[in-house]
Amino acid sequence: MRVKAEAVRWGKRGARINTISPGIIMTPLANDELSGPRGVGYRRMIEISPAGRAGTPDEVGVVGALLMGRDGAFITGSDFLMDGGVTSAYWYGELSPKSE
Repeated sequence: MRVKAEAVRWGKRGARINTISPGIIMTPLANDELSGPRGVGYRRMIEISPAGRAGTPDEVGVVGALLMGRDGAFITGSDFLMDGGVTSAYWYGELSPKSE
């Protein structure tokens, strides 16, 4: 909601405002989480997600480049959820608290 509101305000100055909301992206922090006490839960999220894998920093970078570049000039006020479908699996799939 904040991005949508700020897009209106900043749009008057010619700026575009967007956000990227990544899920589990294979970084050193994610590796620590996957091998830590919550690792079983994280691995389950990845396995059950529609993508069936974690994301990469390069994939997030591609979306960032699109949003910042000329090809993304018409995109503003948007949030790009990049979680491989984990959120969808939580609300509508096997990760749903209702399915347990």
